[in-house]
Order: sequence, then structure tokens, then C-alpha cells
Amino acid sequence: MGEDRRTALTLEAEYELLLTQHLILQSRAEMVAYGKDDAVNGLGSSLSDAAVELRLRYEFSRQFAPYVGVEWNGTFGGTADQARANGDAARDTRYVAGIRFWF
Repeated sequence: MGEDRRTALTLEAEYELLLTQHLILQSRAEMVAYGKDDAVNGLGSSLSDAAVELRLRYEFSRQFAPYVGVEWNGTFGGTADQARANGDAARDTRYVAGIRFWF
């Protein structure tokens, strides 16, 4: 809960499907909802935005894995209306590529 009793709820889920011992398909979904309109930040109440992502990675080792993927983003309700009024798109598709590593 924030200023002026504003509330937000974020739900996120992720799943990894092992196609082989090294090839992994990762899916992720995220949804964000707000309790009140916030015109200053361009947010509408209820379901505001959602994202779904699919990534395919190849793990050469647990510490190094390049990946490619696609991500779909969308805004809904009042947030989508405010985005359109600002000249932004309510839906977006992005292609991603990168390297996942840790040490």
C-alpha cells in the first residue's frame, strides 16, 4: 500500500521445460493490477498490464547459456487508454537474444 491508499498486485509465474539435458524452454507470465487510477504515472485501475515470454536456451554449462526468445506485452483498460492518448501502442512484441551467466 502506498501514498493515498494506492494498492498494487503483481502475479508472476515461470516454468522451465527440459527438452534435452542442455536445451531448455522457459515460459514466464506476469500480470499487474492497481486499485486506483494514477493519471500522473499513466496507470488505470484493475488489470493494468500483462507480459508473456518464451525463451529457448542452450546450457553449455549451468553457468553459461545463450538464449533467444519472444516477449508479448499488453496494457489494458485505463492504462491502455492513457497509453494510446500519449501516442504509445497498447500491445508490443519484442524479440530477445542474450547470454545467461553466473559465477
